[in-house]
Amino acid sequence: MRARTLPHSRLRSSGGTLIAHRAVAYAAIAALGAGLLAGCAKDSGGSSGSDTGGGKGKTTITLGLFGTFGFKEAGLYAEYEKLHPDIKIQENSIERNENYYPALVNHLTTGSGLQDIQGVEVSNIAEVVQTQASKLMDLSKAPGVSKSNWLDWKWQQATTKDGQTIGLGTDIGPMVICYRKDMFQQAGLPTDREAVGKLWAGSWDKFVQAGEQYKKKAPSGTTFMDSPGGLLNAMLGSLSERFYDSSGKVVYKTNPAVKSAFDLTSKAAQEGLVGSQTQFQPAWDQTIANNKFAAMSCPPWMLGYIKGKSKADAAGKWDVAAAPKAGNWGGSFLAVPKNGKHTSEAAKLAAWLTAPAQQAKLFSVQGSFPSSPAAYTMSAVTGAKNEMTGDAPIGTIFAAAARTSPVQIIGPKDQIIQQGLTDNGVILVTKGKSPADAWTTATKTIDNNLEK
Repeated sequence: MRARTLPHSRLRSSGGTLIAHRAVAYAAIAALGAGLLAGCAKDSGGSSGSDTGGGKGKTTITLGLFGTFGFKEAGLYAEYEKLHPDIKIQENSIERNENYYPALVNHLTTGSGLQDIQGVEVSNIAEVVQTQASKLMDLSKAPGVSKSNWLDWKWQQATTKDGQTIGLGTDIGPMVICYRKDMFQQAGLPTDREAVGKLWAGSWDKFVQAGEQYKKKAPSGTTFMDSPGGLLNAMLGSLSERFYDSSGKVVYKTNPAVKSAFDLTSKAAQEGLVGSQTQFQPAWDQTIANNKFAAMSCPPWMLGYIKGKSKADAAGKWDVAAAPKAGNWGGSFLAVPKNGKHTSEAAKLAAWLTAPAQQAKLFSVQGSFPSSPAAYTMSAVTGAKNEMTGDAPIGTIFAAAARTSPVQIIGPKDQIIQQGLTDNGVILVTKGKSPADAWTTATKTIDNNLEK
């Protein structure tokens, strides 16, 4: 799974009509679409690319991944093997990115233990581009690869300053706002998705003001939004410059946009507009099951999480509206190590798995939203529906957010900084700490971690 602030693994769902996503994250189980249950893949061992691997006389291409990318679940491996009878595909997956990524760096550094294709999470892509590019193939030259098949900002994230593209984008996490129509109605707010989007169009301040309106007539025991971390992540995801500047300098403490987002989230926490739980923890899961909040920031994969944690009677009560500002929370890449046993075949497979048609199919089965704009007009995307959101044209809505998301500057330690601001920062305001003290605690925690 992925997601930007879920820092440790991918959330996915298997089967069904649609939606879940790879979140960065604290491991969670996503269920979706037709309502089938799914979860992050368990660790599986395997060699780094033999010519046996269950396919006698065939070339075995190995993939080292984390969580559930969904290629196998969507039938893409089987389809490729049918198209290429001389190829056998073997996937070796580690559940959590926090365990996968350090091992990947070690393998790249030593030049041993690598798979033919390696997955890279978006929160790690900047560090890989800056420090490991010489160990990876330039996939911009791979057969079947065209830069135009990807969103510009997605392509840029995996491209070095000298133009080498070391990773092909799989999915992204365009953000919208998921909201409960029934709870909005009870609080006297509009329920039509277009009208809801107009409440806060263009401004996170307006979003918080909508929360203040909600609170006046809120159903008993509910908050407007799920958590301070969810609100802060949404605002940070809509910024082009957050934690690093274009020169690579850490600027999160001096960036007024980051401090403004922290302060606005703290204000919402002080006013009781957000829940007091940390996202992706058991107590937060219960707030979903018990209908304790009316809205949340929502990349595609979050719909799968909602489904997995909700009770059956919540189906169809959710809807999705445009966020105040477009942003992104999630995404991964496929890279091909230069010293792999089958680099040419691996590059071809990576290109095929990330081509528009395969990305669209992956979305229709797994809910991983395409990083290829060419997929957005395909029926698998335009016709996508989700059990939790009824007839909402989620594919079209997510596509609009994807097209307008800013090109973000991604730094090597984005994950550490973002998690510090949420889990060691704004959450403390809901526990009674002042915003100033919460900011001090967060920055001290982050700086200590950056120095390690």
